[in-house]
Amino acid sequence: MSDQKRALSAEQTIREIKRRTRKLYSAEEKIRIVLEGLRGEDTIAELCRREGINSNLYYTWSKDFLEAGKKRLSGDFKREANSSEVADLRQQNRDLKQLLAEQALDLWMAKKI
Repeated sequence: MSDQKRALSAEQTIREIKRRTRKLYSAEEKIRIVLEGLRGEDTIAELCRREGINSNLYYTWSKDFLEAGKKRLSGDFKREANSSEVADLRQQNRDLKQLLAEQALDLWMAKKI
């Protein structure tokens, strides 16, 4: 194996390890960090160093946070269904499919007669 191929393979391995070990932040953590930045008690650079994130990531979260707030205040948003609503809708869907199947069977039987 040539030195160039080994170097490329090592770079790919390092990149893969970094990707797999990247910290995933919850929505609550992102909100906390963005709000700390908006408070302005520390500079964004200091906040990012302390939290171990790149400042570009902070600004992306901040933009998303403010954009979501803007949409929410203007009434332009989709509300996520909670689990009980989803369960109810699934049950209604099953009931309607059952009713449709029964009607299709009745129609088929009527045509046979």
